[in-house]
Amino acid sequence: MAEMTLEQKVAEAINQIRPSLQNDGGDIEFIKLDNKNVYVNLVGACAGCPMSQMTLKNGVEKYLRAVVDPQLEVINATGQQF
Repeated sequence: MAEMTLEQKVAEAINQIRPSLQNDGGDIEFIKLDNKNVYVNLVGACAGCPMSQMTLKNGVEKYLRAVVDPQLEVINATGQQF
């Protein structure tokens, strides 16, 4: 089996944490990986939640750095066009 790309590893890790966000009425969508920047879209309850930035940095980014690459940065792309 071929080695997973960094983008595939990021997408897989995001899929692993999605149930936690879905339990709170929200969700996360992986948009793209640009160098070490991970662009995501928060949807549902997460989209308007005042704690969403903390969730991204202390939850999603911390998890991705632990399981994929310690240099990744998660960026909320909600409302941006790609």
